[in-house]
Amino acid sequence: MLERKFSTRFKKDLKKYEHKKEVIKELNEVLKLILSKKKLPEKYKDHDLSGSYVSNKECHIKPDVLLIYQVDERLLYLYRIGSHSELF
Repeated sequence: MLERKFSTRFKKDLKKYEHKKEVIKELNEVLKLILSKKKLPEKYKDHDLSGSYVSNKECHIKPDVLLIYQVDERLLYLYRIGSHSELF
C-alpha cells in the first residue's frame, strides 16, 4: 500500500469541503482505490495532465470537484482539490 503525502495547498483546499459529506465520502473511496494501486472506475474520468501539472494525474470526485495527484513506487502525493476554475 502507498504512503500518503499532502501538499500545504491540498490541506487548505480540503478545508472548503469538510462539511460536504458526499465529497468527503467520494474522496475517501478514490483514495482507497489509489492507495491500493487499483484502477479508478470510468466515472472518475482519471487522466494524465500536461502543462504546469505534467507528470500529475487528475480525477473527478464530483462533476466539478477535481483531485490533482501523483503516484510513484511508494508515495501518493495529493496536490490540489477544487473546482475546475479554481485549479486551472
